[in-house]
Amino acid sequence: MARLPRLYFPGCAQHVIQRGNNREACFYDEADYKAYLSFLEEAAIKYQVAIHAFVLMTNHVHLLATPRDEQGISRLMQAQGRKYVQYFNFTHGRTGTLWEGRYKSTLVDSDSYLLTVYRYIELNPVRAGMVSHASEYPWSSYQLNALGKPIQLLTPHALYLQLGKTEEERQDAYRSLFRGRMPERELTAIREATNKAWVLGDDRFKTKIEAKTGRRAVPLQEKGDRFIFRLIG
Repeated sequence: MARLPRLYFPGCAQHVIQRGNNREACFYDEADYKAYLSFLEEAAIKYQVAIHAFVLMTNHVHLLATPRDEQGISRLMQAQGRKYVQYFNFTHGRTGTLWEGRYKSTLVDSDSYLLTVYRYIELNPVRAGMVSHASEYPWSSYQLNALGKPIQLLTPHALYLQLGKTEEERQDAYRSLFRGRMPERELTAIREATNKAWVLGDDRFKTKIEAKTGRRAVPLQEKGDRFIFRLIG
């Protein structure tokens, strides 16, 4: 089946996943994590992309970001990825590719899913059994969003700012979102939308995106469990 064209929509948040080739490690030590975040910040400024949340896992990366124009995310990922590969190969005496083909992404309905995706991203180390709580993992945006530790890379989303009138109120409200486990239905919805290039949102949002982009936001079901994708127009 041919790959779906990417969905681009300026001003709309996107969940992005970038994996190491063959799921191999793309971070070996603390210097690697710091280098990745430094290159990401440079690219975000250059291509006018607001980074709201992130987690750097051993062999993959999650981002929640809002581009100012249609090509912002694509240019960000290309520039940052290329620069980090050059750094990583030189530093660790290796050659060849580091990333697993194209990054994966989905548009996120802010009203329905934005804070859920924040939580999904920052809970990755907990689900992986690396830590018992998100606060224990140093390479995620939880350190700022919940604990107030400075991370210059990040730009808070408008919905995050609505959590409280002060930084302390917002951080306290944000921490409360992490009580208990995420429902399996939310995990499944986020994973499927991102990995298969569907839109993550309610029916109203999906209809809006279809009208704006000319591409279906959800799969069409055909003959039981088989799915096909159809381009509009």
